[in-house]
Amino acid sequence: MKKTNSFAACKQLKWRNFIFLFVAGSINAFGVTVFLAPVDLYDSGISGTSILFSQLTPDYLSLSMFLLVLNIPLFLFGLKKQGAAFTVYSLFTVAVYSTVAWLITDVLPIDVSMASPLAGQDLLLCALFGGMISGVGSGMTIRYGGAIDGMEVMAVIFAKKLNITVGTFVMIYNVLLYIVCGFVMQSWILPLYSIVTYAAGLKTVDFVVEGFDRSKEVLIITDKPQEISAALMEAFECGTTKITAKGGYSDADKTIIYFVVNRFQISRMRTIVQTIDPFAFVTISEVADVFKAKN
Repeated sequence: MKKTNSFAACKQLKWRNFIFLFVAGSINAFGVTVFLAPVDLYDSGISGTSILFSQLTPDYLSLSMFLLVLNIPLFLFGLKKQGAAFTVYSLFTVAVYSTVAWLITDVLPIDVSMASPLAGQDLLLCALFGGMISGVGSGMTIRYGGAIDGMEVMAVIFAKKLNITVGTFVMIYNVLLYIVCGFVMQSWILPLYSIVTYAAGLKTVDFVVEGFDRSKEVLIITDKPQEISAALMEAFECGTTKITAKGGYSDADKTIIYFVVNRFQISRMRTIVQTIDPFAFVTISEVADVFKAKN
C-alpha cells in the first residue's frame, strides 16, 4: 500500500514545476543574501531565524547550513499532513535556496560582507527590495506546489489546534523573532526595519500567488436569463453558467447567471444587464485566480 501511494505521489510531480521552483529558490536567495543579510536585516520565518543564528555562531555555521538544518525536519514532520508531492517540491526549493545563497556569499565574486552590493547601507532600500524579491521567490514556490519556509507548514498543522488562522500563527512567530533579535542585537532599529521587509514580502507573495489583476465573479439574478446570457457571450466571447434557483420570499423560479470578467469589463457588463433587465439583481466579488483544471 505504501509503495502504491509513493508511486502515485511521484506521478503527481511535474518537471515544469521543478524548473520554476529552481528559479524561485534562486530569486529568494538573491533577495536575502544581496539585500538583507549584508546589513543585518531579518527575513521572516525560518529564513530570518537562520540569519540570526548565522550572526551568533562561528563563520563555518553559515546561513546556508541553517536553512537546511532548520527547514528539513519541519517539512518531514509535515509530510503526512501536506503530502509527498508538496514535501518534495518544498525540500527541492529549500535546497536550491541554500545552494544559491552559498554560491553568492562564498563562491561568486560578490562582496556581501559589509553592505548590499546594490543598495549600500540604506536600510529602507534593503528592507523594501529584499522583502519584495524574496516575496517573489516565496510566491512562486507556493504557486508551483511547495513552500520555501518550514514555519508555514507548522502554521498549517498547529494553527487550527490553537484556534487561530495560519496567517496569525506566522505573524506571531515573526513578531517574537523580531523581539528576540532586538534583545540579542541590543538594537531595535534593525528589527523594526525587518518588519518593513516582512510587510513588503507578504504583499508581494499575494501579488504573485493571486495575480496583479484579479478577476471578478458576477452573479446575476434575473427573469431574462436567456437574453442576458446570450448578450454577455456575444460581447465578451466567453461562456456563462446558468444556475436554477428559487426566490426565498416569492417562491418563484429564478435563474442565476455566473460570469467572470476583469475590472475593465465591469462597466460594459453592467450596461448590458441594465438594458435587458433593469430589475436584475447583480453582485460582484473578487476572484483570487482563474484557471482551467487541465492546465
